[in-house]
Amino acid sequence: MDRKKTSLASWKEARRKRACELKEQGWKQRTIAQALGVSEAAVSQWIAEKEKTGLAVWSSRPRGHRAAALKAEQLSLLPELLSHGAEAYGFRGAVWTCSRVASVIKEEFGVEHHKAHVSRLLKALEWTPQIPVERASQRDEAAIAKWRIEVWPVLKKRR
Repeated sequence: MDRKKTSLASWKEARRKRACELKEQGWKQRTIAQALGVSEAAVSQWIAEKEKTGLAVWSSRPRGHRAAALKAEQLSLLPELLSHGAEAYGFRGAVWTCSRVASVIKEEFGVEHHKAHVSRLLKALEWTPQIPVERASQRDEAAIAKWRIEVWPVLKKRR
C-alpha cells in the first residue's frame, strides 16, 4: 500500500476510534456525527460494530478486489495465441480488435473479459492490435492517385 493510501486508512481509523471514545464520554450520536463531519448512520454503524467485535472496528480494512481472472501463465500465452492471426479463430480479416481478443480469451481459457479490460491487458503485455500489412485486393491504386490529385485539393480549399 502506498503512503497516500496508508495515511488515508490511518486517518479513517483514527476517526472511528475518536467516535467510539466520544460515545464512551456520553456524547450523543448526532453530536459526534456533526463534530466528525460524518453521517449519524456511520457513527451508529461504528459503535454497533465496536460493541459486537471489540476493537476490530478501529482497524482499517483494505477494499476487496476480485482475483485476476487470467493467471500469469495464461496471460503470457496470449501473444502466442494471437500470433496465429484473427482468421485462425474464424474472424473475417486479419485485424485484431479488443472484442475479438476477448472472444479468444473466452474460447481458450473460459474467462470473460470486457473489451476495455482486454485493452489494458494487451497494453500490459506491450502488445498492440496491428493493422494488416497486406492491402485489400479490391484496392484501385490509379483511382486513389486520381482522387488525391483532383478531389483532395478541392476539399482542402473549401475548408
